[in-house]
Amino acid sequence: MDERSAQKGATMSAGEPVKVSILDRDFFVACTPQERTGLIDAAHYLDTKMREMRSNVRAAAIDRVAILAALNIAHELLAERRRTTDESSRLAERLQTINAKLERAFATSLQ
Repeated sequence: MDERSAQKGATMSAGEPVKVSILDRDFFVACTPQERTGLIDAAHYLDTKMREMRSNVRAAAIDRVAILAALNIAHELLAERRRTTDESSRLAERLQTINAKLERAFATSLQ
């Protein structure tokens, strides 16, 4: 059995292989049917980011393009996490304020 057949066999045991194209190269990735759409979307997003990096960097090797795209995506992810954390903190503060007002109103109504 050649290496590609071995890889394909290993891939199939983990789920159905899905073909995705990134920078005109095809990759087969195993995933469950529930993960299929997310995987295809992620591959498309990565392909777009890598094409952006490749067009912005002259004569860059593919590994450099991949690292720059990964760095850009990681930056986006961390910025989104910070934004979500900030929003969660503001929401928690609002809920505490509302809860305090309700407790005061309830205490006043019992008197």
